[in-house]
Amino acid sequence: MSVKAIARSFGGLLVACALIGAANSSDKLPGTGISVQPSDQNYADEWFERDIVSMGLEDLGYDVKPSASMQLQSAILSVGNGDATFYATYDDPLHSSFWEKAGGSAKLQPVGTLAENFLQGYLIDKKTADAYNIKTINQFKDPKIAKLFDNDGDGKAELYGCQTGWGCERVIEHQLDAYGLRDNVQHLQGSYEAIIADAIERIKAGTPTLYYSWSPMWLSTVLAPGKNVVWLTVDHTALPKELEGAKTVVPGIGNLGFTFFSERVIANTAFLDSNPAARKWLELLKIPLEDISANSLRVHEGHGSPEDIRKNAEDWRQKHRAQWDAWITEAKAAAK
Repeated sequence: MSVKAIARSFGGLLVACALIGAANSSDKLPGTGISVQPSDQNYADEWFERDIVSMGLEDLGYDVKPSASMQLQSAILSVGNGDATFYATYDDPLHSSFWEKAGGSAKLQPVGTLAENFLQGYLIDKKTADAYNIKTINQFKDPKIAKLFDNDGDGKAELYGCQTGWGCERVIEHQLDAYGLRDNVQHLQGSYEAIIADAIERIKAGTPTLYYSWSPMWLSTVLAPGKNVVWLTVDHTALPKELEGAKTVVPGIGNLGFTFFSERVIANTAFLDSNPAARKWLELLKIPLEDISANSLRVHEGHGSPEDIRKNAEDWRQKHRAQWDAWITEAKAAAK
């Protein structure tokens, strides 16, 4: 073969390699070679959302590591300092003070809205509410009302409250002072699942019971507002400074005194800036409230292992496959 023929053959080989390389490059997923570290607060009810977020990132090519579990504030802080990439169940605006302490938008950002219009507030058993015409938490300023809910003989109503570190405990503690309830109401704290189990048994036994909760979650299927229990309103809104101005009036119920909140993914700012496909995925993803509530009930019924919840998430993806694929396609396009 002549030198010219060899050169032509070699040149053709280079062109073919270049074309193959270009094709492979165009097929390359935007997250290829990039690791993602989720964080969570080791609360099984929230793993469903975390797993759905993770599965979408996996479909975009990201290498999603096993989630790192820690306390809520630490989970958010880890996103800000770059040890974690995202925390999937940031409650906005309830967790806003944690976000600010972790560095604000320069370090981490809430993205999109997974679900919105969660309610939270105080509830009591319907039997006692009807018998004594109790409609507001402010009525617990009356020692006679408070004593109805006294379980240990100290004259104070026991309030089955918010787990330390969740953020809702700050609102409750603020309101105990703002509404003049400190002398009449004792805020019980601890593992929410543990203390609320006691509240359920008391209500089933016909005992007056006061507790804090939110909706949707499994508890509202066991103690249904309007049937077993009733929401208590407040005579005016009193919130910690960082939550002032938030909406607290629920149409059809009244002023619950707590903010509505949305569940959002909070992610590391540097990661978002360099990964437009991941940002777009987080902006697009939506999970209906009823699906979050249904998963929560499965967890309560004993199906709360990591494997159970991952299966729930995978089933959810299959049920919403057409919408899922459209979101993934749009997220991929954002990287080009």
